[in-house]
Amino acid sequence: MTSLSTPVTWVDAREALPSSGTPVAAAITGRYPADSDADAAPGEEFWLVRPMFFTSLHFGADGAERRDCFVDSDGVVRLPYGLNSAETVTHWAELPTLPGEMTTRAVLGEGVQAALQRAWSAQPGS
Repeated sequence: MTSLSTPVTWVDAREALPSSGTPVAAAITGRYPADSDADAAPGEEFWLVRPMFFTSLHFGADGAERRDCFVDSDGVVRLPYGLNSAETVTHWAELPTLPGEMTTRAVLGEGVQAALQRAWSAQPGS
């Protein structure tokens, strides 16, 4: 098996945000289950990584307008840490390039099979 690795640079979401439309790995924190009843004991605290995208303007299914937020594939919106949100993003990182590709994060159509072959035949360190 070929070992392909890439460095990850985490950015503190309190200090900088990605460009709008950027897909990212987002480190999110909160409690599960979220406190829905003020009298209930708080849920277990978590901190985990999820793929998301950042947007400077998002209109939710409820019609709510949100600015500078992270959105996951289920449409869940999370704000940067320190803002009023049940789950917040503490850090973010650009997604890595595809295995065997130096600058590419997506390949569509006819180029997919050639890119896969390059990744599968890549030598460690190449």
